[in-house]
Amino acid sequence: MAGDDSIEGPDGRTDPADGGDSTDRGGERPGGDGLGTDTVEAVAVAAAEAAAKKRKVKKKDLKAKIRQLEAEIEETRNQVLDEPLYGMTPKLEAAVIRALEQERFPIVPRLLRPLHPADQADLIERLDGDDRESLIGAMGAAFDPEVLVYLDDTVREEILAHLDEAQIARFLSVLDSDDAVDLIGELDEDEQARILQAVPAKDRLILEQGLTFPESSAGRLMQREMVVVPTHWTVGQTIDYLRTVRDLPDDFHAIYVVDPTHSPVGELVLSHLLRAKRPIRVSDIMRKDFRRVPAAMDQEEVALLFRQYSLVAAPVVDEDERLLGVITVDDVVDVIDEEAEEDLMRLGGVSEIDLYGTLWDTTKSRFPWLLVNLATAIAASLVIGLFEATIQKVVALAVLMPIVASMGGNAGTQTLTVAVRALAMRDIDTRNAMRFVAKEALAGSLNGIAFAVVMAGASILWFGDTQIAWIIAVAMVLNLLVAGLVGTLIPLGLQRVNVDPAVASGVFLTTVTDVVGFFVFLGLATLVLL
Repeated sequence: MAGDDSIEGPDGRTDPADGGDSTDRGGERPGGDGLGTDTVEAVAVAAAEAAAKKRKVKKKDLKAKIRQLEAEIEETRNQVLDEPLYGMTPKLEAAVIRALEQERFPIVPRLLRPLHPADQADLIERLDGDDRESLIGAMGAAFDPEVLVYLDDTVREEILAHLDEAQIARFLSVLDSDDAVDLIGELDEDEQARILQAVPAKDRLILEQGLTFPESSAGRLMQREMVVVPTHWTVGQTIDYLRTVRDLPDDFHAIYVVDPTHSPVGELVLSHLLRAKRPIRVSDIMRKDFRRVPAAMDQEEVALLFRQYSLVAAPVVDEDERLLGVITVDDVVDVIDEEAEEDLMRLGGVSEIDLYGTLWDTTKSRFPWLLVNLATAIAASLVIGLFEATIQKVVALAVLMPIVASMGGNAGTQTLTVAVRALAMRDIDTRNAMRFVAKEALAGSLNGIAFAVVMAGASILWFGDTQIAWIIAVAMVLNLLVAGLVGTLIPLGLQRVNVDPAVASGVFLTTVTDVVGFFVFLGLATLVLL
């Protein structure tokens, strides 16, 4: 056959060109460099076995890693679960920080899962900026949107910066309407517009309406989730409605009965509803003497209303008395805390940003207050400068005069604190204002007399001069009397001109007590000793 490499023998058989067999032991064709069938099958089997062995090794390694991770999780949980997790514990905080530092991110959600969102918020606030970002990334889809509700405003802004707009939009749809409005209200207008476009239409309408109300108003504080029934319904219809409707609020304290104009005409407490028989109309058992809250009412006024009448919930109405939403006591507790904290911070000339803000923000926020105090200190120094000759001749005056000013400042601060808090709680009005002023002035005078006796005796023992003792005694009485007066009159006067007494009272009080203390003490010394 043409192209064949064999040679035909005399007997007509064909022998290989090299005189060998047609195939060798390995199944190789003579003169060829390929593999025979048996060799190919052997190689394939060996490759399959190697691949299977490799898969087994990978699977074994994966199982080992899983077991190691589970062991680490169990070890960490054993370290922290020996204490109740209702509240942040030092062991849990240390475990979370250690997991973040070691980049063991998968165990972070497991550690935080038993914690209430408020406790998770406490943990986030305690971390530094880098650890906060790592924790949010480690939580991933397990991050509870309700944690944002409990965060400090400054920290919440930082956390929102680490979230994309799609996440924020999803959180807004999950949160209660009041919390969602508060959350989106902290963003700038451009971000609000973009995020609102990603929110479902129903939720977007609620958020847009909530943003139309002024900040710190009842409209911003209220939640839209509530239970409303018409006046002609019976108890049975109402109970069946509560059992069948799915989109009811998670928690509610009362049902509001409305007329055809959607104006609330009654409040039906759940305890009254459950005790009544099914055929009775809700209009027959509802309370008609309930309190309505205008949507434009300031949140501080809302808190006072709840405090005054021990309310658990109150309906919010618009200018036409139509029902808009409801405010619950848990939101009012937050308002009371915020207002008290704000007054306390302002008395000290600081803001809430001091704790969680940056170094530059803290420095910048405190600078104006310190500048004003510098001006008041200069004013007091000018008064001292008027009596420079007297001080040079009687050195004891330089030793004693800070005592008079300091006592006046402390006594005035005591009175001022009581006055500012009483004004905030609406405990002082035109009927009892003068009685309060007289009481504080008399208290200052009595304390002045007591400390005048103490300082007079101390001056005699110290300097052996009865004239100086009389001078400091009289100055002490007068300065503490003035401190009692200005500690009440300054906040009352500031409120009369619509200035927050907590902001400006301390500056005026310090100036008056220092100037009066130095002027009276050094002035009397000049008259008596020179």
